[in-house]
Amino acid sequence: MRETFTKAERLYHKKLIQQLYAGGSRFSIPPFRIRWLLVAPENPAPARLLISVPRAALPGAVDRNLIKRRIREAYRRHKSHLYTALKASPYQLLIGITYSSQTLIPTPGIQEKIIVILHRLTKEVEKAAG
Repeated sequence: MRETFTKAERLYHKKLIQQLYAGGSRFSIPPFRIRWLLVAPENPAPARLLISVPRAALPGAVDRNLIKRRIREAYRRHKSHLYTALKASPYQLLIGITYSSQTLIPTPGIQEKIIVILHRLTKEVEKAAG
């Protein structure tokens, strides 16, 4: 599997985002809050990701963009395990990751947390698929 993060993998449709936040399940792994929802597939990507870093958490745009870049990179490099589980499932996964810390976390720390998040999401998908 290629380690890319294409436009098809990005969650940007307002209707899908509202559906995710209205009916999705959630859990928290500090400094992240995760929303997820299994839906019928609408495009070829097995999962679609939304990354949010609120201005209240980090007031500087440079810092917010840095955190989003680090999250995207960690997700891109470690998504293969989750995608393997989703290929066996008839669903598409919508994921919303919100960063809630007011301090910058180094890249290795973010990667560790994203790996934990992806493993938890993999377990949830396998449980839902039966």
